[in-house]
Amino acid sequence: MGSLSAQREFTGYGLSHWIVLAIFVVGAMLLVWVGRTHRSAAAARRFSRAFGVATLAVYAAIYLYTMVPPTIERSVPLRLTDLATVVAGYALWSHRRWAYALTYYWCLTLSTQALVSPALESRDFPSKEFVAFWAIHLAVVWAAIYLTWGIGMRPDWRSYRIAVGVTAVWAALTFTFNTVAGTNYGFVNAKPATASLLDVLGPWPWYLGTVAFLLITVWALMTWPWVRDQ
Repeated sequence: MGSLSAQREFTGYGLSHWIVLAIFVVGAMLLVWVGRTHRSAAAARRFSRAFGVATLAVYAAIYLYTMVPPTIERSVPLRLTDLATVVAGYALWSHRRWAYALTYYWCLTLSTQALVSPALESRDFPSKEFVAFWAIHLAVVWAAIYLTWGIGMRPDWRSYRIAVGVTAVWAALTFTFNTVAGTNYGFVNAKPATASLLDVLGPWPWYLGTVAFLLITVWALMTWPWVRDQ
């Protein structure tokens, strides 16, 4: 029975997905509590750095796994998930404002979207692909939650401009690479094969404009509550 269960394909909002979402909620609440109960700045720094190192170590292991064998479709670190994970790990380690900015906006919107409509085509738990996908996406969203509501880092309009500018550069570079290499990193050249929120945003390439408009609007709304009294 266990062997048969492991061979099932992952399906959105099946049992394993609901379990992951429950783990996400519990983990998020725990990290906020941990962040607010640090007894000193040194304790917060130690925990944050340990969290950052763990995030980067998990990402490195997963990335090396995708390199065996290396393929142009899977092994180039151009997905926003790749960049968000590295940036989130660095933000946890350093608390640099630019790294926090990207972690806040990318992970609380784009990475969270992967929790709601995962573009995961693999066997269900406990396959390596399943574990890798969820380990990364949970870690980066937890990082943004911990930094913001746990230890009190806050975005501002400069953070907003950094996120918008870096994302625009990433989209242009990734689109160019995809066009030349025949890949689809970031889904900027086509929609994913699995169901996703992009399905309601129009056909390619029009959904790119819709996504851009939604991001700059939502990110502005995510900034305003933190700066309205300044």
